[in-house]
Amino acid sequence: MAEAVEIPGATKAESTLLVLFIPSVDRNSQPIDQPSWETAALEALGRCFGGATAFPRARGVWRDDQQGGKLIFDNPVVIQCYTSMEAIKANLDTLRDFLVRMGTATNQGAVGFVIDRTYMEIAFPLTRGEAASDQGA
Repeated sequence: MAEAVEIPGATKAESTLLVLFIPSVDRNSQPIDQPSWETAALEALGRCFGGATAFPRARGVWRDDQQGGKLIFDNPVVIQCYTSMEAIKANLDTLRDFLVRMGTATNQGAVGFVIDRTYMEIAFPLTRGEAASDQGA
């Protein structure tokens, strides 16, 4: 771990990196209202952790194993926030609720996030209609 440097006048020093990925499409490659979810994520992180920064759309891919390994190409917005592990633990329910709400409302196979160097996902099962339509394809 890097040694902290004291900077005269610095009033805050946080070392835990939290990263969220805001998708551009659902698990069927249909566009979602990404700007609304980007704003909602920034608001949630601002309230919980004091701020966050959204980076322009990236290019990515996610493998949906529930759909036979189907590749979902995406242009996610990446949001990062420096905070502390204590603040994450104190706001864990709020953070998880936001991720589940976004994943459910936007029909994701999973919502990915990073805390420090650990990538994690909250997975969402296929709905009956999606599972049935995949078997018929």
